Amino acid sequence: MTRFRVSAIIALIVGLLLAYFVWTTEANPASKYRFKLGLDLAGGTELVYKADMSQTAEGDRSGALSALQSVIERRVNLFGVAEPLVQTERASALSGTSEDRLIVDLPGVTDIDAAVAALGETPTLEFRLATTAPTSLSQSTSTVAFISTGLTGRYLSSATLQFGSGATAGLATPQVVLNFNDDGAKLFEKITTENVGQTLAIFLDGQPISTPVIEEAIPGGQAIISGHFTAAEARDLVRNLNFGALPVPISLESSSSVGPTLGSAAIDAGITAGLIGFAIIALFMIAWYRVPGIIAAVALAEYVVFMFSVIKVIPITLTASGIAGLIISVGIAVDANVLIFERTKEELRGLSGQEGKNPREAVHIGFGRAWPAIRDGHLTMLMSGVILFWLGTSVVQGFALVFVLGVLASFISAVSLSRVFLLAIVPEEGQGVWKFLLNSGFHKN
Repeated sequence: MTRFRVSAIIALIVGLLLAYFVWTTEANPASKYRFKLGLDLAGGTELVYKADMSQTAEGDRSGALSALQSVIERRVNLFGVAEPLVQTERASALSGTSEDRLIVDLPGVTDIDAAVAALGETPTLEFRLATTAPTSLSQSTSTVAFISTGLTGRYLSSATLQFGSGATAGLATPQVVLNFNDDGAKLFEKITTENVGQTLAIFLDGQPISTPVIEEAIPGGQAIISGHFTAAEARDLVRNLNFGALPVPISLESSSSVGPTLGSAAIDAGITAGLIGFAIIALFMIAWYRVPGIIAAVALAEYVVFMFSVIKVIPITLTASGIAGLIISVGIAVDANVLIFERTKEELRGLSGQEGKNPREAVHIGFGRAWPAIRDGHLTMLMSGVILFWLGTSVVQGFALVFVLGVLASFISAVSLSRVFLLAIVPEEGQGVWKFLLNSGFHKN
């Protein structure tokens, strides 16, 4: 018994330290361990863009989507939004088709029009080869067919502005110099080597801005755009390209905004629901299971502060769906305690036809007999949570992540903590008042 009492004291001290950590870090506005709240709680705007992968090979789509995410992250960070979140997802339909999406969360930005304007229209840059040569310089490019070369903005590393000599003496024409990364440089050299004499048009947002003819192979990964634009237009082009030319086109699919007042109301509602739910559960457990119920309430309290600590340290962005997952996981932890206490009660009463066991023996056997059901139940819930996180959207993933962590933590609270606390106080003999305290329901003995 001494060993279990020492373990119980250590567990209580750890629980108090975790509670202190949660309280102090949340009370300190400058702490890096404060809860990170999602848009539905903190307020802000979420923009969902659809990525057009129709012109991208299946094997290149993952890389293109990753490059698209990086480009948009750089774009968003330029506007000083606090802790923006840019993530990608692939949504599958029942028809077997899939849709690639880009989700942009902008905390603190509640004006959707301003959010869209802040993100801006980042250009889609690509190089296309003409299949037929223009009969004259004045011929419109709309009578010429162009094919994709695979060289797009994802290979662009930088753009600069320079002024070259014009046809008229003393006139300097603006030129935009594009520098490609290593992969882009190799692809550009290959294209220019194999297509000398052909027109390599430069398209921006689906429109040709320059139609130069390849005069020779161009190594080194540098291209010059000398289209028909003014110095101001060239500067704008350089600025936009440096913000990030998109590897694939995107279109705004949906947008939503949550005000800070609504977010605060959601937080208050979540806290109230959590406190009321915990109080009802604790009172029921104590009223029905008596001393084991008190043990369960203490173990659940430690479970809650442990989960809060994990959410803070990882950190996990807490959303309304995440709070729901946490509350449900508390119920799962209670369910495990109920199984344990019912098995223990059966051993105390000898309901299996055998003589009743003494309290400490009943606790040991009760935990052992409840373990298979607890293990199997938790494993099925873990598998469900993992599947939800794997296939679900961002809202579902927020629920699934906290739910999975909660299920894992309930092993600690139900299987370990409850057992240690019970064995720390339960006597060898269960006579007198202990017989009542270890019973349950309306039974007196």
